[in-house]
Amino acid sequence: METLDAFGLQCPKPLMMAKARLDEGAEEIAVKVDNETAVKNLSRLAERTGRTYMVDAIDGGWLVSFGKVQEGAASVAQFDTVPTSSCSSSGCGYAVFVGKDFVGDGSIELGQSLMKMALYTLAESGDAPVSLLFMNSGVKLVAPGEEQVVESVKKLIEQGTEVLVCGTCLDYYGLKEQLSVGEVSNMYDILGRMREAAKVITL
Repeated sequence: METLDAFGLQCPKPLMMAKARLDEGAEEIAVKVDNETAVKNLSRLAERTGRTYMVDAIDGGWLVSFGKVQEGAASVAQFDTVPTSSCSSSGCGYAVFVGKDFVGDGSIELGQSLMKMALYTLAESGDAPVSLLFMNSGVKLVAPGEEQVVESVKKLIEQGTEVLVCGTCLDYYGLKEQLSVGEVSNMYDILGRMREAAKVITL
């Protein structure tokens, strides 16, 4: 089994290394990583491509081993596909990108209130986005202490919205173990959702 050394590499490089080898036809690979975000991203890649996988602790990190695609499972080519009923030639539905925990410039206190109002309005609009994407200080909104936002995001999930939260950003702000809602993700997936959307709204 081929082993890829991704020690010292930050998200999403370990994920992209693994996906590149799978796209090239590798049936079984292992990836050495030294951070838990990479372990989660690689494990999700294995699950979404229908592969068996194992995570073993090794000196200085973890070894994530990918098995063969299970019979009847999705192919690697389907990894980037976002199921949605609102696709057109220009893309699929719309995505909302939240790159900070407040809206606009000027008063941050006012901007934080406006962000809560914006996400509440989005949840009650009846026209939920395909994806809701949190990066940088925006990840603070889906952590403990932001109950109003968390409830709005949960309502969007119930309406079919996929919620991705930047794992590197959670690490930076010390919130990795405190995520209240959404799925820990990476730059590769988040940019992929933006690329696949017919339009992207930035708050």
